[in-house]
Amino acid sequence: MSVTLSDARVVTPDGVHDGWLTIEDGRITHIGRGRAPRDGFGLGGRTVVPGFVDIHSHGGAGGSFPDGDPASAAEVAAFHLGCGTTTLVASLVTAAPDTLTRAAATLADLCEQGLIAGIHFEGPYIARSRCGAHEPTLLREPDRAEFRALVKAGRGHVRMLTIAPELPNALDVIRDAAAEGIVAALGHSDATYEQTLEGIEAGASVATHLYNAMPSLGHRAPGPIAALLQDERVTVELINDGVHVHPAMLRLAMDAAGADRTALITDAMAAAGMGDGRYPLGPMTVDVKDGVARLAEGGSIAGSTLTMDVAFRRTVREVGRSLVDAARMASLTPARVLGLDGEAGSITVGKYADLVVLDDDLNVAGVMRRGAWVRHP
Repeated sequence: MSVTLSDARVVTPDGVHDGWLTIEDGRITHIGRGRAPRDGFGLGGRTVVPGFVDIHSHGGAGGSFPDGDPASAAEVAAFHLGCGTTTLVASLVTAAPDTLTRAAATLADLCEQGLIAGIHFEGPYIARSRCGAHEPTLLREPDRAEFRALVKAGRGHVRMLTIAPELPNALDVIRDAAAEGIVAALGHSDATYEQTLEGIEAGASVATHLYNAMPSLGHRAPGPIAALLQDERVTVELINDGVHVHPAMLRLAMDAAGADRTALITDAMAAAGMGDGRYPLGPMTVDVKDGVARLAEGGSIAGSTLTMDVAFRRTVREVGRSLVDAARMASLTPARVLGLDGEAGSITVGKYADLVVLDDDLNVAGVMRRGAWVRHP
């Protein structure tokens, strides 16, 4: 099947072009400027960006990946797909070993069905002092045998592990992850600058939600933020919801890391797409008020109610980045983190036709995944 989308503002890695693109058998075959060579589906001048790639999401639409319920997890994936996220990684939170094993097995099924793109273990190997919305009694020191069991339960679909590099045995587990082709992400950590560098040298290549759940920048004790921003091997995650990080600090990070090393994420939990109220996040209880999620006990920020389309729009409108840079941070850079940038993440000939159509206000008007409309413009 072939379709041409015409009269569009097409955002490619090279710029924004008024033109068209043709899709055949789920892939982009032609991209052109100006008038399309044949009649197609006219988009009325609306903007087309690559489908968003979210490498850190816990839930949405009332459902939560850590619950381990396959029907709920499928609904979460469908909700985020409707918001333009065509590639989604399911993030778990700290839990008992058997709970994590069961959840990983369930999510592996959804990976094999093509509904999600992988599994992320956020914990349990994180610092108690920076645990945030993780149950502190379930935190534990990194264990190589346990990690191997979790990877086995994921049946080849484990994509990422968040770990605090200062913990005992952490560097060994980071090396094990890297050897398995699993991204080791540093976060929920009280590491020093030097300990962070040790984690990077061991193979860590992502910063889990930079700034959040780690020491602040200091001019004498720079801490993990400086190490993560300065090292060219590291991609930094940023939550751009107006709550987690001030726009000035987003600009600081984006200027330091550049669009090629910045990945927008949602860190969304069950309340994304829902109203205020009380929601679960693994074993924890979260209260959402005015769209801000906080632990019912203690008040720590507990994930977000963000979706990737809002993160993209805020990056352009509030942070002042170009459409090209915002698309890179929301799509191509996170796709590269997952090793999927050869198939997704940009509007490029040969890649899957994962596309988001945006109106003049950068709201989602249509979503296409692998050449099929899931939300018709």
